[in-house]
Amino acid sequence: MKVLFMAAGTSPASVFAIAPLATAVRNAGHEIIVAGFGEMTPTIESVGLPPVAVVPNETADNIHSMDRPGGKLEFPPSPANELSFLGSWFGRQAAVSLEGLLELSRRWRPDIVVGGTLDYSTSLLSAHLGVPHVRQAWDWLDLSAAHSYADAELQPELAAVGLERLPAPGLLIDICPPSLRPADAGPAHMMRWIPGNRQRQLEPWMYTRGRRTRVCVTLGSMRGAVRQTLDYLCHFIEYLLPLDVDLVVAANESIAAELRSRYPDIHADWVPMDILTPTCDLIIHHNGGLTGMTAMNAGKPQVILNSWNMLRKSLSYLEEQGSGIVLDRGEDTPGNVAEACKQIISDATYTQRARVLSEEIAALDTPATLVGALEELVAENH
Repeated sequence: MKVLFMAAGTSPASVFAIAPLATAVRNAGHEIIVAGFGEMTPTIESVGLPPVAVVPNETADNIHSMDRPGGKLEFPPSPANELSFLGSWFGRQAAVSLEGLLELSRRWRPDIVVGGTLDYSTSLLSAHLGVPHVRQAWDWLDLSAAHSYADAELQPELAAVGLERLPAPGLLIDICPPSLRPADAGPAHMMRWIPGNRQRQLEPWMYTRGRRTRVCVTLGSMRGAVRQTLDYLCHFIEYLLPLDVDLVVAANESIAAELRSRYPDIHADWVPMDILTPTCDLIIHHNGGLTGMTAMNAGKPQVILNSWNMLRKSLSYLEEQGSGIVLDRGEDTPGNVAEACKQIISDATYTQRARVLSEEIAALDTPATLVGALEELVAENH
């Protein structure tokens, strides 16, 4: 069986999300390729998967401004336009990916194609090739309301294959802990999520728990100017240091080196979160879906800084479940973050509830188990 995975978008998170299933498929003896934008190939390589750059030259800037029926996409979108922006943005990425995917398929024809939550290119490709496609959720956040906007964005491409909307996947794989899954979510094969991030040579502090409460602050794979990001992190550090915790800032090396110089009593470095998180008591992050999944997988409570209205419903489930505190745009001040940290550290209930999510994840089918479901789809198509 030949399986083509698509790492949609320009964030490493889309690679890390599908890496466990792609690895399981290859370990079962099947052939795989992971396609993506050219800028994603180093990340695909870093998790030990074979990349093909099907979109070598496109950038976020020219995708925003390209000549499409929907016009130029403005970023950041207004709160009322977040979902339409998201669906249109990933729809455009699918449009610019299609030619390269078709060319790849002429040379290496897949039996089945697999994409993530907002990857619409695999849906288009499956319609062209007549092969089944699978959608695997990138994380626990519900973004299904964006799909209709992708349909609208992709009308020219859909018309070329005689369709009005993107075909539904033959299999939907969800990794959301069951207690956080919306009651009206459609049927899906639930899969245990396993971290799939890149690695590095480890230092003892990265995998060793100290005597003090350990708090990690991370912005995940967010992009931004180095100075802006550095100033942002420094504001939080100034408020967190008085809590007398073992503070870890997970950041890229250019930022981490400056933080170590300014604050010699903290740990700051690029560190694999799957290694670091089990040593922590609390994770503070900017609403990264995979960062949240890593915390849940390790049974750790979270303080989430949320800037997106469209994610509020999903975040409310986490709050109701009791394993985290969410601070929305305007509430996410350093002082409020410090207060949220004190609340979680002083109340063991948050950690107890986080462990429930960890147990739910551990009880789900492993990626290796899902390989059989892909094989069945291929068999049914022949």
